[in-house]
Amino acid sequence: MPKLKTKKGAVKRLRITKNGRIKHGTPGRRHLLRKKGPKRRRQMRKQKVLAKVGERRMRRLLGLGG
Repeated sequence: MPKLKTKKGAVKRLRITKNGRIKHGTPGRRHLLRKKGPKRRRQMRKQKVLAKVGERRMRRLLGLGG
């Protein structure tokens, strides 16, 4: 069976936690921030843990199997 290739764009955007979950940055932080409230902007600073639903697909992109 051939090796799984890593998608480099995914490597730059995703991190693996100690427990094996996948963390990602919050979308919507680049521009048009004036219309978003301060609480929302503050919450968007934090990294989010990926939902279990999309985890298998992202693992494949990272070359971790799945």
